[in-house]
Amino acid sequence: MGNINREDMLELTRRMTLKRNCFDRIAGAYMDSEGFVDGTFNKHFQKLSTKDQQSNLNIAKTIPFSDTNVQLKEYVFGEGDTGPGSMWQLLMALRECGLKNDAMLDVFYEEFGSRFKSDEDYALYFFHGSYDVPLKARDKESLWESEEVYRFLICAVCPVNGDYEPGEPKCGFLFPAFRDRSGDTQRIDIFLAESGLKEILLGN
Repeated sequence: MGNINREDMLELTRRMTLKRNCFDRIAGAYMDSEGFVDGTFNKHFQKLSTKDQQSNLNIAKTIPFSDTNVQLKEYVFGEGDTGPGSMWQLLMALRECGLKNDAMLDVFYEEFGSRFKSDEDYALYFFHGSYDVPLKARDKESLWESEEVYRFLICAVCPVNGDYEPGEPKCGFLFPAFRDRSGDTQRIDIFLAESGLKEILLGN
């Protein structure tokens, strides 16, 4: 387990506003308390109403904006966590397709639902985003040139009521980890890992 730089997380959340939105897609599933899928959705983020964009940005932002190294912790995928059929392999594929492959998403929902313990109905909210990371000069001022395009997934697990209205996220993750202003696919930042999310994602 490593330490997360708070400034890295704040840099990301500054791109999670209506004017500087970094997300292009949102997908997810409504799950019952036993882990079965009640319904799914998959939409272009910019086609949502302004109100829905804002409410979903608030959900996504909860993960990187949480208390760094207390609520949000960084974990390393071990050698045994990245083989065929692993969650890591599935997350890499979902990032590569930008959440546009419903069949792959269904596999994630089913696997997650079979392992996640909940005493209430909940929803999985998946966001795909990209951030054109600017170079920084020695005085830490941003330059115009881009150093890297960081493509990432945020997943938030939220309780839902009978109208499918989400409550505050009770756990979630950012993949790949944003470390030293760069994506690290061998690491993942997990929000409230004690929920059982660490065991689901890393298999230990």
